[in-house]
Amino acid sequence: MAPAPAAPTTSTAPATPSAAAAPSPTVEEIVARHVAWRGGLKKIRAIQTLREQGRVSAGADRQGVVTRERKRPNQSRFEFTVQGVTSVFVSDGQRGWKMSPFDGDTAPGPLADEVVAEAAEQADIEGPLVDWQAKGHKVELDGRESVGGRETYKLKMTLKSGGVRYEYLDVKTLERVRTDSTRQVRGRAVQIETTYGDYRKSGGVRFPHLIDVEAVGRPQRLHVVVDTIEINPPLSDERFRLPSQAKH
Repeated sequence: MAPAPAAPTTSTAPATPSAAAAPSPTVEEIVARHVAWRGGLKKIRAIQTLREQGRVSAGADRQGVVTRERKRPNQSRFEFTVQGVTSVFVSDGQRGWKMSPFDGDTAPGPLADEVVAEAAEQADIEGPLVDWQAKGHKVELDGRESVGGRETYKLKMTLKSGGVRYEYLDVKTLERVRTDSTRQVRGRAVQIETTYGDYRKSGGVRFPHLIDVEAVGRPQRLHVVVDTIEINPPLSDERFRLPSQAKH
């Protein structure tokens, strides 16, 4: 007599973790991995002053040399030279001044309050993601988005000042791929997209050496090649003061 066919069995074992969808990491986990990728908190916090120099191009007939200096807590100096003519934008975190001959400003003049506020945020050597909670910022995970063919975490940052920006971090490496922000340009709010590439280490911390800046809806685009990065160069506070305050 032939044996009876075996009854079909139904598996009640739970799905293995590999079969289940992996949960999204928390904002804290994403930022911690990003900071570690950059070089770690200890090395980032060791940077007290920073000088970056490079070349900038806005087309075949608009090329120049750019220097940016920053000093804790929020001082910044930006110089842009084209055809031997230099424009200077300086902020000590509370007040600022500029001299831009290409715009007809051949004598130092004050920066608008909103521009000073933006300069103070950009002067943050660490970047807003480092110690974001202590700085009074708010960060939310706004899903994922493809940027230049790379899958990224899209982080929405509401700065302490109330400004909103978006940071896009590569899902695999956690490097910063792009930043979307709003800046004041000649008194008007302009949406800016800044993309980063060619990261290299200086002082044990990764910095981008290729930067592209584009104003949404405008044909102009700035391409920056960073040639040198100096960690903790000597920078006097006088570099960031109004000319009338400087000691000669």
